Amino acid sequence: MPEKPLTIATYAAGASLAAITLVYVFGPTFFLDNESSSSSKKGVVGLSNSANDCFINSILQALAGLGDLRLYLIREIHRRKLDGPEIYKVDPENYVQERRGIKAWKLEGLQMGIVTYALKEILDKLNERPISKKTISPQPFIRALERAFRTRISRQQQDAQEFLQIVAERLCEEYHAGRKARRNSRKLEINVTNIQVTIEKLEIPERNGSAEKGLETDDEETEQSVENSNNVEDPDEEGFPFEGKIESQIECLSCGFKPKPTVSTFVTLTLNVPQKPATSLNSCFDGMLKVEHIDDFKCEYCRLEHALRCKNHELSRATEEKSRLRLELDIQKIRNALNDDPENPPIDVQLPDVKLAPRRRIARHMYISSFPKILAIHLSRSMYSASFSSKNMAKVAFPETLPLGGLLDQKKYRLLGVVTHKGTHNSGHYESFRRQVATAPYSTPHSFGAEGAYSIQGSPNPSAVQSPRISTSNLGTASERPSPDLSRLPSPSATSLSTSSLSSQSSLKSSREPAPTSAPRDDGTLQPPTSSLTDSRPRTSRSIKSKAPSIAEVTHFKRKSKKRDNRWWRISDDKIKESKTSDVLSMQKEVYLLFYELDRRAEEDT
Repeated sequence: MPEKPLTIATYAAGASLAAITLVYVFGPTFFLDNESSSSSKKGVVGLSNSANDCFINSILQALAGLGDLRLYLIREIHRRKLDGPEIYKVDPENYVQERRGIKAWKLEGLQMGIVTYALKEILDKLNERPISKKTISPQPFIRALERAFRTRISRQQQDAQEFLQIVAERLCEEYHAGRKARRNSRKLEINVTNIQVTIEKLEIPERNGSAEKGLETDDEETEQSVENSNNVEDPDEEGFPFEGKIESQIECLSCGFKPKPTVSTFVTLTLNVPQKPATSLNSCFDGMLKVEHIDDFKCEYCRLEHALRCKNHELSRATEEKSRLRLELDIQKIRNALNDDPENPPIDVQLPDVKLAPRRRIARHMYISSFPKILAIHLSRSMYSASFSSKNMAKVAFPETLPLGGLLDQKKYRLLGVVTHKGTHNSGHYESFRRQVATAPYSTPHSFGAEGAYSIQGSPNPSAVQSPRISTSNLGTASERPSPDLSRLPSPSATSLSTSSLSSQSSLKSSREPAPTSAPRDDGTLQPPTSSLTDSRPRTSRSIKSKAPSIAEVTHFKRKSKKRDNRWWRISDDKIKESKTSDVLSMQKEVYLLFYELDRRAEEDT
C-alpha cells in the first residue's frame, strides 16, 4: 500500500521527462518561435510616452494611416523644393505688417511650411515596417510645432481633439500661405516682364501717336493678365485634404425670403453626443444638420416691407409738395431694393429704427457644400453644469462605410482610423486604431504568362527582314477574303532570310520554358507559329480566355483583399496589437475621434 504513491510519482516524472524530450527533439525553438511570431505582429513603429503624451501619440498614429494626407505632404513638399526657398522667404526690411495683418516671422514660417515638413518626417518613420519592435519619440515634431508658434505645448489639459485642431488648422494655413506666395511670385514675374517691355518700347525712336497707343494697349493687356493670374486657381493643386465647406441657409417663415447662405470652412467636424444610453453616428449628424427654428429674428425683407408701409403712411399725411416728392423717391428706392437685393437697403433712405422692425420666426439648416477628402469627426462627450463637468458615456454606433450628401451627389467614406478615450472627463488614456491599408504598388492576382508584354513575338530581331503580314482589320469571312498578290511577294533572298530568322526565333521559343502563371493554358497557344500567315492571324477567343483568371482565382483574390481590409492595429503608445474590424466597431463607449477617407473603390464602381 505505501508503494503506490511512489509508483505514481515515478510515472509522473517519466511522463514529464518524455514531454520535455519531445519538445527538445521535435520543437527545440518552440518558445522562441512563439515569441518571434508575436513580435512579428508588431509591424508598425510605436511612440514613446515620456511626459503624458498619449493625446499626441494617438493623433500621430491615426494620421499615419491616412493615405490622402501622405500624398498631400509628398506633393506639397516636392512643390516647395522645386520652387526654391527664395519664393517663400520674407524680407523683414520691405515687409509691412499693417498691410499683411501678421508678423513677419509667422508669415515666413507659414510660407516655408515648418509643420508640413515635420509631419511628413514623423509619418514616414511611423509607416516603416520594422522586423522587431521599434519605438521612436514624438519630440522632434513637438519641437517643430512649438517653434512654429513660439510657445510651449501644455501637458495639463491633454485633449486630443484640441491638438488635432491645432495641427490641422496650421497645415491648412501653411497650404494657403504657400499658394499665395507662389501666386505673388508669378505676379512679380509678370510685372518685371511688363517693365522690361515698357523700357524696350521707350527706347524706340518713333514717337508717333500710334506707338503710344500701342504701348497703352500692351499695358492694359498685361494688367488684365496679372488679374487673371490672381483669380484663376492652379489646376494641379488639389487643395488641403481636411478642408471642407459648410453652408448655413435661413428662411423666413412669414415672407419666405432666403438670404444668401453663409459659407464657413472646417478641418474637423464636431458632433454633440445626445444624453441617452445609446445612439448612432447618423443621429449625431442629424443633430447638426437638422432644421432648427429660431424666434425673434429680424428679417431684412420684412423690415423693408415695414419701412415701405411707414413711408406710405407718411405720404398719405404729407401736405407739402417737397416732402411728398422726397417720400415718393424713398418709396421707389425701397421697392427697388425689395425686388433686387433686400439684404442691401438703400443708404440714402432713412429707415425706421431696428427696434421697431417686426420679429419673425425663421428656419435654419446647415449642409456640407464641399466634401473633404478626409473627414475628421469629433464626438463631443463633455457635459457641463454649474458646479462640475462630466463625460457622456453614451454608446455611439459608427459604421465602417459612411454615405454623406444627397441622392444625386452622394459621397461614400471609408473608416481608416479611430481614437478612443478611457477614463473620466478630467483624466484617462488615449488609444488609436489604424487600418492596415495596402499601399501602392498593388500586386496582380496572376502573371502575364508566356505571351503579352514578356513574349518574344512582341520584340523581334531588328536585323531580320520581316515577312509580309496581311491586315486583319479588313478581312471578312473565308469565302470573301481576296487571294494574295504574288507579284508583291519579296525576293527569294529576302524570303530565305526571313525564314531563317523565323526558324531561329521559333527554335529559341521552343527551347525556352513558358513563364509560370496561375491562369489555365491550352497546349495549342504555346506552340510556335509555323509560318508568317499563321503568325498574322488574329488570336482566337480560346487563347484570350486562357489568359483570363479563373473564378476560383478571382474568389481567392477577393478573399485575400477582404481579409487584408479586416486587419487593424491597436496602438497604445509603444504597445501594439492586432485587431479586427469587429473589435474596432465595438468601441462604442470609448470612441472619441473618427477618421474617414473618400472610398475610391465606390467611385470606380460608379
